[in-house]
Order: sequence, then structure tokens, then C-alpha cells
Amino acid sequence: MIQSTSKRSRQIALAALFAALYAVGVTVLAPISFQAYQVRVADCLLPLSILFGPPAILGLTLGTFVGNLSSPFGAIDIVGGAVANFIATFVAWQIGRRKFNGSWLVGTVSEVLVITFFVGTYLSFLLAIPVWLGWVGVLVGEIIAVNVGGYLLLNGVYRALGRRLLRD
Repeated sequence: MIQSTSKRSRQIALAALFAALYAVGVTVLAPISFQAYQVRVADCLLPLSILFGPPAILGLTLGTFVGNLSSPFGAIDIVGGAVANFIATFVAWQIGRRKFNGSWLVGTVSEVLVITFFVGTYLSFLLAIPVWLGWVGVLVGEIIAVNVGGYLLLNGVYRALGRRLLRD
């Protein structure tokens, strides 16, 4: 299927917007974005992948890569965080596409679990703390950012844009 130029342009613009918003959110809130116990506020954008699909997935992955350039944990966090967010947003989008009752909740919970596993695991090694402690530290922050803030944002954007968003 060949996409129109305007649709392709809109998807590129959306990806760039998501990348910029995520990178700025991480950079501005760096003191709470890079710890064993962290609340990465920018992660509230991740559930929007359920509505926006590939532009959000790619934009948020790129935004994670750029935002994590300021990470004190270096290349492991830059690449590892981007991979974790790519997998998390892709899985949530696939779940959300099924449109079953509760699919958004299952999608956001899956994002939290994927990020908790990946980021919590490598942070535990980087910080020389037990793995379970790395998982708990990331899990609590992700529940706040994704399952509370992100879920509310997802519902708000859906209500604001309505079915118009899903039609295009």
C-alpha cells in the first residue's frame, strides 16, 4: 500500500514530536530519571503508542536514545533504555490493536513489565545492587509514570481527538 505524501509527512512529524518531547522530558528531569529508584516522567508518553502506533514507537525510541545521552550510566543505558522502550511500546501497540475490553490496561501493564525487567536488570549490575532491588526501584516509578500518568494521558488524548485519530 502506497502512502500519500501528506500522511507520510504527518507520521514523520509525529515521530519527531514524540522524540523531542521524550528527550526534553528526560533531560529536564534528569535528577529523577537516572537512579535506582526513579520516576521517569517522560515515560507517561509511552502508552500513546497504543493510539499512534509506529510514529510513536519510533519517536519514543529515538527520544529515549537522545535523552539517555545525558545518563551517568553511559552506553548501556543509552542503548538498553532505547531497546527496552522500543519493545515495550511495540508490545503495547500490538495489544491495543486487539481492542478487547481492557486492552489499554493490559498494554500499559506490559510496558511496565518490559521496562522493569530490562532497565531494572542492567541497573542492578551497574549499581552493584541485588537484581530484585533494581526491579522494585524501576517498577514503582514505572507504575506511577506509565500506569497512572500515562494511562490518564492516553484517555485524555483519545477523548480530545476522538475517533478522528483512529480513522486516519
